[in-house]
Amino acid sequence: MKTIAVNINPQYHKTKNQINSEQQLIEEAKKDAKNFRPIYNQYYEIVFRFIFQRIGDEQITTDIVSEVFYRALHNLKKYEFRGLPFSSWLLRIAHNETIKHYRKVSKSRVVKLQTEHLQNLTQEEETNYLEDFKPVLMNALKKLKIEDMQLIEMRFFEERPFKEIAEIMNKKESAIKMKVYRILEKLKVSLQKK
Repeated sequence: MKTIAVNINPQYHKTKNQINSEQQLIEEAKKDAKNFRPIYNQYYEIVFRFIFQRIGDEQITTDIVSEVFYRALHNLKKYEFRGLPFSSWLLRIAHNETIKHYRKVSKSRVVKLQTEHLQNLTQEEETNYLEDFKPVLMNALKKLKIEDMQLIEMRFFEERPFKEIAEIMNKKESAIKMKVYRILEKLKVSLQKK
């Protein structure tokens, strides 16, 4: 089994012992679908929050969460441990289902921007005019593609490491880093025009 690095944000990460315990649950559920309930109970809230943050509607979120767990149960035998918590795999499914939802309904993406999110984003860009900057930044964020906005949210609002974002997005870590920095440059240019 691979070792994992010390994690920055414990809300999204686990110790080696927690991951080993989690792996046992997964192996039991792979053998018998009846054993999937503890996984569902453990991750329901994480998946719900992830989707609700992007959808903003409780009923639609509940429907998408149901689809996520259905797909997870259906594809559990394909799951392979990659050094990240199982939640990363579930959130990849949640990400895909959220994108499907937006494509199906052709609706705008929900963005919930809080001051601490703005601080995380502006720290990266070394700017410090927070509240005055918020409306301008919101306008620039609204113009981003859905996937670009997801990257910004995961990196700066949810404080996920690039490795986990790469797992969720099913892409290489280096590609995710490059994409995030390109998005930041795009935002910077957009903000300088204001």
